[in-house]
Amino acid sequence: MEEKKFDLNTVIGFVLIFGIMIYMLYVNKPSEEELAAEKAKQELVEKQDAKKAKVSPETPQKAETVLVQPKDSLGLVKAKEQLGAFAYSVTLPSAKETFTTIENDVLQLKINNKGGYIHDAILKKFKTYDSVPVYLIRNGENASFNLTLNTTDNRILQTENLYFEPSLSKNGENQVLSMKLKVSESQFLEYRYEINPGNYMMDFSIKSKGLDNVLVSNQPVVLQWNLQAIRHAKSASYENRYTDIHYEYEDGKDDFTGQSSLDDDEEADIAWIGFKQHFFVSILLTDTPFESAKFTSKNIVADTEESDKDIKYLKEFSATAPLEIKGGELAYNMNWYYGPTDYKILNDYDRNLDEIVPLGWGIFGVINKYVFIPLFTLLSSFISSYGLVIILMTILIKILLSPVQYKQYLSQAKMKVLRPEIAAINEKHKDNAMKKQQETMALYSKAGASPMAGCIPSLIQLPLLYALFSFFPSAFDLRQKSFLWADDLSSYDTIAKLPFEIPFYGDHVSLFPILASIAIFIYMTMTTGQTMQTQQPGMPNMKFIMYLSPLMMLVFFNNYASGLSLYYFVSNLITIGIMLVIKNFIIDDEKIHAKIEANKKKPKKQGKFQQKMKELMEQAEQQKAKGKR
Repeated sequence: MEEKKFDLNTVIGFVLIFGIMIYMLYVNKPSEEELAAEKAKQELVEKQDAKKAKVSPETPQKAETVLVQPKDSLGLVKAKEQLGAFAYSVTLPSAKETFTTIENDVLQLKINNKGGYIHDAILKKFKTYDSVPVYLIRNGENASFNLTLNTTDNRILQTENLYFEPSLSKNGENQVLSMKLKVSESQFLEYRYEINPGNYMMDFSIKSKGLDNVLVSNQPVVLQWNLQAIRHAKSASYENRYTDIHYEYEDGKDDFTGQSSLDDDEEADIAWIGFKQHFFVSILLTDTPFESAKFTSKNIVADTEESDKDIKYLKEFSATAPLEIKGGELAYNMNWYYGPTDYKILNDYDRNLDEIVPLGWGIFGVINKYVFIPLFTLLSSFISSYGLVIILMTILIKILLSPVQYKQYLSQAKMKVLRPEIAAINEKHKDNAMKKQQETMALYSKAGASPMAGCIPSLIQLPLLYALFSFFPSAFDLRQKSFLWADDLSSYDTIAKLPFEIPFYGDHVSLFPILASIAIFIYMTMTTGQTMQTQQPGMPNMKFIMYLSPLMMLVFFNNYASGLSLYYFVSNLITIGIMLVIKNFIIDDEKIHAKIEANKKKPKKQGKFQQKMKELMEQAEQQKAKGKR
């Protein structure tokens, strides 16, 4: 960047302004008496506010606690001044930042004494795009879990600043870690973690014992859970599209926050909260639903000026919820899930967690759940190459849709035969749109053809096509599976790196989108050429659409999952083959023409709707004729 240059007058001006500011600050500096009075006033206000303070889930107060280490009686006095009854916790040997590890064959968790929360969460069986172990929480830097406690002696304490005492034990094959924030040996707040073999879900509970005289019973304990989603995929922008907050509320309903930044989205009766990161998710589940919860989501990728390769975090999530004190104590049985967004794994828990996987809404999700997922699972059970699974799955779908394809092409062939007659009608009534429409409709009726007949088969295919558009980006099994030149079917393939970045396109060239674009262009050339008519006013330009669709595929799919582009390439390739077979071996244009001519000679009985439309058009024509007189 070119360095800014200042002349001498500008420099002198800045020096004078700075000097005046310093002088004004000095002149207006409060005296020592004024400072002392202000300090006394502030202390009085703070004491009054502490007595009236009521913490709510909407505005949790985050009073910072500066801990002291009571090595002597004076230190213990200071600790009690700060922590009240909880001063006992800092007298224990556990009052230091140390870690306890619990793990099974798929998950490793490292728990910090300070705050009692997870310092590291590692998924053992997975690696990131750059071969680093998958961390959902790393070094305690991207996550926190805190309870705001209101004590009977007018203190507001944050558990994230206090020290818990760890105790590790076994429950059969399960590892159990008890983290206790103690008031005495028999009075404490406990986080209890229990992890069992081969499971990404662990039991978690928050319970208190003997704190009925320590915690204010008519004020909820405010739970706050924060997490920054760590980037795991090659394309940060693509991964970010599928990174958001999901939750279940009001006894079975589920929703998500979406991709944009969000402040304070509030829902009631929350059963679970999931911070989703495309292929991985952190979920907090509760047996006793939270009365309410607020969610915030900040889109870090959209706000950063870093290039894609330098991005470390995608979104910043926060959830705040009240925990009700009953009988003077806390008692919440919960679960934590740290693991993959694999539909099969999440669905097996029978907690509605499969809704975290974005399979599409309504009929599209139903098609994915009951058709494509079982078909994909069946094929991958005996075919090791996931690229071949996609190809075989595409072939089966296209065979299933081939009768629909036949109907569509037959309709296009009829329209092609009628094209000269339609052109003649257009020329004959070029100045009378109503008459032109009447005769065109009459021709379609006599010939047994309809332009809508070609659209209906396309509409029938749309639910399947959209369902697959949702299925492939969500298929966890495609993650880091290679095929041909693509090293990861869940991310883009690269055949060339660009020395610069093109907006919307990226800094690389992917081959599968290029092949898919060529196949789409050939297919659209065949279908558009079949039905191409003179451009009508107000109608879309078919040639423009024919060129635009492949271009959009080429540009926008350059950063999409190569598995999706592979599907579109194979799908259009098969469609082209089916169309060539239908055209050359099944449909005979001369027979179609003869059938149309035969249909014209048959008396055609009009339905009530057609008769009504004819009458309305004739009345409109008569009114138009009267108006010209």
